[in-house]
Amino acid sequence: MTVQRAITSVRMQVAFAEEQGVPVAVCLQDSGIHPEMLGRADCTIEAGQELTVVRNLCRALGNDAELGLAMGQRYHLSSYGVWGFALLSSPTFRQAVELGLRYLDLTFAFLDISLQEQGGDAMLILDDSGVPEEVREYLLARDASAVMMIQDELFAGRIPLSSLEMRLPARPAASFEAIFGLVPQFDRPRSQARFVAGLLDMPLPQANPVTARLCEEQCHQLLVQRYRKGSVAARVRRRLLQQPGRFPDMEAMAEELAITSRTLRRQLAAEGTSYRALLDEVRRMLAEQWLSLGILSLAEISERLGFSELANFNHAFRRWTGQTPGRFRRERKGG
Repeated sequence: MTVQRAITSVRMQVAFAEEQGVPVAVCLQDSGIHPEMLGRADCTIEAGQELTVVRNLCRALGNDAELGLAMGQRYHLSSYGVWGFALLSSPTFRQAVELGLRYLDLTFAFLDISLQEQGGDAMLILDDSGVPEEVREYLLARDASAVMMIQDELFAGRIPLSSLEMRLPARPAASFEAIFGLVPQFDRPRSQARFVAGLLDMPLPQANPVTARLCEEQCHQLLVQRYRKGSVAARVRRRLLQQPGRFPDMEAMAEELAITSRTLRRQLAAEGTSYRALLDEVRRMLAEQWLSLGILSLAEISERLGFSELANFNHAFRRWTGQTPGRFRRERKGG
C-alpha cells in the first residue's frame, strides 16, 4: 500500500488501546512511527504503517468485531479534515456519498466501499477481501461503524436501514443493533447495508454548494500531494516496461500491487490518469523507439506490443500519433 494518509487514525487507535491497558510502544512496534509523530497534525504515513499498528492492537486485544464497533464510533466527520467538511456541505446525501467514495483514499478505511442501486433499493457494499484475515473482523466492524457515524452526523440522526448483512460469524447482536438500528444477518458471503434509494436524494441540513466545491478542490489537491509521495502511476509504468508484450490486465496488475482493481482505478484517477492511458503511453513509447531503430519489422513490433493483429497495431498507432507506423518510420529515416 503506497497511499499516504494522515496519522490521525493511528493517534486515535493508540489512545483507544491505552485505555485498554496497551502501552504506546506496543502499538507502534515495527510500524516505523515514533511517539512524537503522533502529535504532529501535518504528519502523513503509509496505509501499511497503520495496518502494522492495527495488527499490534489486535494481537494485544484480539481480532474482535465488538472492539472494532467501539473504535469506529470515534471517527467523527471532523476527524477526516477537509474530506469531512466536503461531505457535510454537500447539497444531497447522494452527492455526499459520491464525493466520499471518489476521495475515499483521504479517509482511514481499509475496506473497498462502493454504492449500487437496484430497483428502489440502494446498497452500500463493504468489501474486505483485501484485508488480512488476522485483522479482518476488527477492521470490517471498525469501518462499518465509522460509516454509520458519518451518516449520523450528516443528518443529525440515523438513516433507517432495510437490512444489514455481515461477513462475520454469528454472535450476540446487541452491540450491532445499538449502532446500526437493526439486527444484522451474520455468516453472509459479503457485507452490505441496504436502504431505500430515495433517501439518497434527501437534502443535507448543512448544505452549502460553494463550500462543497471549494472543499472538493482541496480534496483533489491533497490527494495529488499524497500520491506524489508514492505515485501509483509510476509503479504501474515501471511494471509495464519490465516485460513488453506480456502486459497484465488491470485485475492482474492490481493483484501484483496488493490492492483491488477498484482501488487501483480510483488511485490512478486521482493522479489524473487511467490504466488504459498508461498502457497506451508505454506502448506508444516502445513503438516509437523500435520504429526509430529500424531493426524490427512492423509485424514484430506489433507482436511485442501484445497486439493480436498488425491491423490493430496500425489503428492504435494512428490514434496515438495521427499517422501510420510506416509513415512514422519513413519520416524518421528521412530526418
